[in-house]
Amino acid sequence: MDIKNSEAPINTTTIDKNLIDEQTNNLYEAISIISKRAVQINSDIKKELIEKLDEFATYNDSLEEIFENKEQIEVSKFYERLPKPHAIAVQEWLESKIYYRNTKDEEIDN
Repeated sequence: MDIKNSEAPINTTTIDKNLIDEQTNNLYEAISIISKRAVQINSDIKKELIEKLDEFATYNDSLEEIFENKEQIEVSKFYERLPKPHAIAVQEWLESKIYYRNTKDEEIDN
């Protein structure tokens, strides 16, 4: 997953609902799939950010001393400027990059 090169919009954009429910013919099912993907993306971003910030961590016993690390601030600002997870998930859905399956359909076939 290459979040940094995503073409998802950073600002709010209006999307035709017919484009969203085109693949499933059910708007609520499509939104459910998109929201689950957004949660996955968010957890990946959070994990990556924590790993990068841990590189700069300094552990000391004094609560009075707080050091500002410019590299740590730059990393945080970079992640703040990325498109939001829900915007990335919607973009992936519109580009048919999300694999999904309906388990109810599989139960009927068996």
